[in-house]
Amino acid sequence: MSGADGVGRTGGADGVGGSGEAAAALDALDLRHAPGDGPVAFGGVLGPAELLAAYRRGLFPLPAADEYASAYNEALYGDAVDAGEVALLPGGGDPYALAWWSPDPRPVIAADGVRLGHRLARRLRNRSAWWTSADRAFGRVLEACAEGRQPAWLTEELALALTRLHALGAAHSGEVWEGEELVGGVFGVAVGPVLSLDSMFRRRPDAARVAVADLGARFGAAGGRLLDAQWDGPHVRSLGAEPVARVRYLAELAGRGGGSAGGPALEGAPMPVARLG
Repeated sequence: MSGADGVGRTGGADGVGGSGEAAAALDALDLRHAPGDGPVAFGGVLGPAELLAAYRRGLFPLPAADEYASAYNEALYGDAVDAGEVALLPGGGDPYALAWWSPDPRPVIAADGVRLGHRLARRLRNRSAWWTSADRAFGRVLEACAEGRQPAWLTEELALALTRLHALGAAHSGEVWEGEELVGGVFGVAVGPVLSLDSMFRRRPDAARVAVADLGARFGAAGGRLLDAQWDGPHVRSLGAEPVARVRYLAELAGRGGGSAGGPALEGAPMPVARLG
């Protein structure tokens, strides 16, 4: 999960158009011996069907921001691709323009276990005028998460695929509001009991943290189990993330509704932040 705090094809499945070959190649990836600290594959197609197939397999995309980033990928990982250590997927143009990652270990948080800290929790209970929602402003959250980010991984192509998944109920956003101003948010893709958080932003201190806690609470209330923070680090640890082995994370994805597009339906209605304190 990245963020300010740390955060025309046919075929496919689940009503998502896409290249059957590219999605099938993602489904077929064997992650048992795949790198845990680098990309597991390059190439393929970045459409909604492929994106959903990737999240079902514990993968997420990292598109290159430009041709220089693509050339850097090739220089850094080309030998591993040639040796068969990193897969090369069919479809697309320059394969090194699209990397697929599946870190091992994987930082995860219990859906209702996001850590706010005592001071912030007390402020939310007593003085905050913020309120929250889910799936109310998905496009605006994407735009805010992309704004000014380097490297610019949230490309137009990826944003279009995510927007299509949102329309199908598989991608979700959480929003924090101050009056009618959007001051924080987070978005991710749900597969069965797991919500994989891609990015977050804040325009007020702690607003991104509140967005994660609120979306997690809504996901947990709907029957979700885990939030996937994707990248380990001090910030996600401060939110309550614990690293788990990739094999265990994949088992969570496959269990209890795993593989179903979108996971549980979320309550999106406006709610006061005081309930999180």
